Amino acid sequence: MSPVMTDLSHCAVLKAVKQQQATTQSHLPDKRQVAASFSKAAASYDSVADLQRAVGTELMSRLPQMTPSRWLDLGSGTGYFSRVLAQNFPQSEGVALDIAEGMLRHARPSGGAQHYVAGDAENLPLRDGSVELMFSSLAVQWCSDFAAVLSESNRVLLPGGVFGFASLCVGTLYELRDSWQAVDGMVHVNRFRDFEDYQTLCTASGLRVRSLAVLPHVLHYPDVRSLTHELKALGAHNINPGRPGGLTGRARIQALIEAYEGYRQEKGLPATYQVVYAVLEKPAIV
Repeated sequence: MSPVMTDLSHCAVLKAVKQQQATTQSHLPDKRQVAASFSKAAASYDSVADLQRAVGTELMSRLPQMTPSRWLDLGSGTGYFSRVLAQNFPQSEGVALDIAEGMLRHARPSGGAQHYVAGDAENLPLRDGSVELMFSSLAVQWCSDFAAVLSESNRVLLPGGVFGFASLCVGTLYELRDSWQAVDGMVHVNRFRDFEDYQTLCTASGLRVRSLAVLPHVLHYPDVRSLTHELKALGAHNINPGRPGGLTGRARIQALIEAYEGYRQEKGLPATYQVVYAVLEKPAIV
């Protein structure tokens, strides 16, 4: 390939990244709202976190065999997977980092990590080359500047270090989204990136993509109220810009229920989560 073609391809990737960032940042929630919402949900989170357990366990199974000197649980929440990481790597030093201080206060008494740090994934309060394994399950979908997350990952990882993350993409909760769309056309469901955006950003990150795939996880509920109650308990209810304000009237709720019933299956009302699984590696120094 000629140098001219290489430069053009690189420019095209950078242009796509900038366009994606501008689009995504306009419709993802403010990180202060994310932190407040998840801090408030700290006490109820574990009682309804079946999806989070399943996704994190699947992500763990995708990590390469390694014994990191130090690991980082990025978006550590209640600390469930910090404790799993500590069990898997008993000789390693662990850092649990979350933007929601309420989650860290809830997690610290149960142990798992040696350090609990309040911080932003887009601006990590860690030294260059200080971590060998970064693990992040269902957290980075709330970051509007995912390119910054990847850049920070590249910075804090040691050469040969690994960043494994699970996130959500477009198509998540489409049943709820489309049912609300039939009612009033307003934004009631959190928006997420396209899978193609994850592909573009990861490719441009400077990290080597070991694996990148999207898999659906489908949960079933007896009724709509059970689903919306769970989302609220997780702190993952609608916090997008453009969401409707005030209380939702009884007539609109009834219309939502009737629309969602069209998706009912033998197991109940489905709620589909499109989960992105990625394992990235920082190239070793030659």
